[in-house]
Amino acid sequence: MSVQVKSVLDTIRRRRSIGKVTDQLPSREQIEEILEAATHAPNHHNVQPWRFFVLAGKAREELGQAMEQALRARLGDMPQERAESLLAKERNKLLRAPVIITVASEHSQESHVVDIENVEATAAAVQNMLLVAEEHGLTALWRTGDAAYDPAIKHWFGLSPDDHIVAFIYLGYPAIPRQERKPTPAHHKTTWLGW
Repeated sequence: MSVQVKSVLDTIRRRRSIGKVTDQLPSREQIEEILEAATHAPNHHNVQPWRFFVLAGKAREELGQAMEQALRARLGDMPQERAESLLAKERNKLLRAPVIITVASEHSQESHVVDIENVEATAAAVQNMLLVAEEHGLTALWRTGDAAYDPAIKHWFGLSPDDHIVAFIYLGYPAIPRQERKPTPAHHKTTWLGW
């Protein structure tokens, strides 16, 4: 195994989703390198369907307010105390990290481009981002939730209803230690055919 491949595998094994981060803002250079890594993801027909929105400071609050309004429209009948609790949580969730990177997959109008393939390519781009964040000593937590599928939130970003928000990446420096993780060994999930 080459040194470079071993390094990538080590990063994959080490990376964890850490939900508690400090207030320290990653540098713009770090974020630009994370975004650059995303653009090297494989994608069908070289359509490069990804779009990135980097939010910090007040922009997180503004999106949080939009998410609160979108949730309010979806809640329906619910006891007011419970509704207000959910709305406050929705409004403030983006404040858990100093940077939020929203990653979207644009729907193609070209007939030979399959929409799910664009989503898959964008997911591969997100994985590249998570790994480069790890290399920078950052933690990157991949989230979606109902807001990712809400047309009002897509509109807030200037996306069409046919576009897909693939990730809200919560980016920052970890505030707690990395937890041990024991994934199911690959041989439990693998069927070899023709070997």
